[in-house]
Amino acid sequence: MNQRLDSVDSIATKAFEGYVVRKDLVRKFKGQYPVPTYVAEFLLGRYCASVDDEEIAEGLKIVERQLGEKTVRAGEHELFKARAKEKGHVKLIDIVTARLDATTDSFLATLPSLQLKDVRISEQTVHANERMLTGGFYAEVELSYDPIIALEKNGRPFGIVSLREIQLSKREVLPTLYRGREAFSVEEWKAFLIRSVGIEPERLTPRASDMMLLRMVPFVERNYNLVELGPRGTGKSHLFQQVSPYAHLISGGKATVARMFVNNASGQRGLVCQYDVVCFDEISGVSFDQKDGVNIMKGYMESGEFSRGKESIRADGGIVMVGNFDVDVQHQQRVGHLFGPLPSEMRDDTAFMDRIHAYLPGWDLPKVSRELLTDHFGLVSDFLSECWNQLRRQSRQNVLQGSVHLGGALSGRDTTGVQKTISGLIKLVSPNPDAQVPDEVLEWALRLALECRRRVKEQQKRIGSAEFRNTQFSYSLGDDGVEKFVATPELYSENSISSDPLPPGQTWVISPGGGDENPGLYQVNVTEGPGSGVKILNQPAPAPFKESVRCAEQNLYARPTELIGDRDPRQHEFSVQLRAFDSAKTGSAVGVGVLLAFCSSLLQKSIKGGLAVTGGLNLGGSIEPIFNPVAVVEIAIEKGALSILMPIGSRRQLNDLPDDLAAKITILYYLDTRDALLKALAI
Repeated sequence: MNQRLDSVDSIATKAFEGYVVRKDLVRKFKGQYPVPTYVAEFLLGRYCASVDDEEIAEGLKIVERQLGEKTVRAGEHELFKARAKEKGHVKLIDIVTARLDATTDSFLATLPSLQLKDVRISEQTVHANERMLTGGFYAEVELSYDPIIALEKNGRPFGIVSLREIQLSKREVLPTLYRGREAFSVEEWKAFLIRSVGIEPERLTPRASDMMLLRMVPFVERNYNLVELGPRGTGKSHLFQQVSPYAHLISGGKATVARMFVNNASGQRGLVCQYDVVCFDEISGVSFDQKDGVNIMKGYMESGEFSRGKESIRADGGIVMVGNFDVDVQHQQRVGHLFGPLPSEMRDDTAFMDRIHAYLPGWDLPKVSRELLTDHFGLVSDFLSECWNQLRRQSRQNVLQGSVHLGGALSGRDTTGVQKTISGLIKLVSPNPDAQVPDEVLEWALRLALECRRRVKEQQKRIGSAEFRNTQFSYSLGDDGVEKFVATPELYSENSISSDPLPPGQTWVISPGGGDENPGLYQVNVTEGPGSGVKILNQPAPAPFKESVRCAEQNLYARPTELIGDRDPRQHEFSVQLRAFDSAKTGSAVGVGVLLAFCSSLLQKSIKGGLAVTGGLNLGGSIEPIFNPVAVVEIAIEKGALSILMPIGSRRQLNDLPDDLAAKITILYYLDTRDALLKALAI
């Protein structure tokens, strides 16, 4: 075999014998035949699910013969019809759709590759495969030709004798999935899932791998609503068009209410009833044929139900919208919001946005190239999509009970969106409901879910709705867990102050500078553990910063009761790190900020989000005056601070602060270190 097996391949071929296929084999047929990837994989899974070179070579010949004989290339439709007339029947692979012909009270099928729209098909076959009434599906079809009927007036000589769906039979597949999953570690299983959809995870960043897994959530979670917007060419529609027969892709254009939901004339249920996922491709060009189309979809996205006529209909199909930015994400945020590419009737509707469970950042995924495609083994798409379909009947929200506590900023819809995303991610990574979900997997899913729901909330806030102003999403694990905040990375640059509280032990500080150094922004990170003393991780540590740390340490030891209650700081070892964010590097006169970081780490409480701390400290506990408070406030505003903690001695000088700057920041004055701590903590 030309392809060298790695450890994941070795595990996969043993754990899923007969259910895996080399994904490079699939690409041999891509573009050669007018069928989606999963059709070729269906045949490869039947004939090439092996690691033996000879078996694979023999299987490839069979698959090539089947596709060559049964698929209709452009311009060959008359040839196939002639063969049907000559032999009485012909076999082909095509997408089959059907409709009810009221004039004859019978069903007629359409075979687009033969350009036939009036093929006879039995009522029993239609009712056994109702998806052919809403968009259709690929099948192996045996088509007959009756010359006697051809002679009749308006005769319909072509008829479907039998068909077989291009997918695995509805047998129990989940036990096989559960057993196979046990052989993999978490990271190996994530990599194997990504390979199963044709991408090589080793060529993705960890962030991009997470996004690939998030794309799969609508397949395993009922009524899951996802938006992905980003650059062109990142494979946004591939998963919904090529991998699963349970997904239906609607390309840009008119979307009819009758086709999406229900046809009032015939009573036929629409796409959301027939498919697990309905994906709108090129969403910017999609519009409904009726004015109330968006409102019907909005109601469906909220409850999973829609009313047409007197009947209320429930469906499980999720709504996915994918589209492109014409500009980069930073520019999109400057000129508007991240829902800008949506159609006009959706893009500024905050109620519509509230129904979206997750916004996947498409800009974090690379463009699909030959180098990004995998040559390794993955699950056969039919098996994978069948497993996903059956996982939809389960829920993993029970794993959150008692162990996960969501912060107060989340509304009811926020909570629902986060819970559904977590449930989907855990079903993907840990499919067996009886298996213990590791804490690190739970926290990984939780942080990803909070981020992608918060991205929705941030856009609602940008539009100007006051009800969405609190976007500081947080969580804690366990009864005594520390509250942690989750941000959306695109909102903040590396050298700006986030409006979210930092983890305990971290503070934003601004040094007033001195000598030849200008004021500068720093982040002080303190971690505590058993032991004693203070260790500065910066090597070599700047002398001014060492002095600030020494003063903060001695003040903590001298006044523990008024700062941290009954805790003894001498029973803890502190590790301190200074991170500089501009040209200033010495960290001079930041003692108050360092002391607050010490206290925050011991108390396990965060400093307020968006707060910058300034002020030097001497060994006796006195606050050193700031000689340039206006310049310090100016840099705080420049770095995105919402508020700044200043010594009371700077108040008179700050009366000279220009009005336009004073309106941009809240100045909190403090008398001493205890007053500073009380005003800084996010309580």
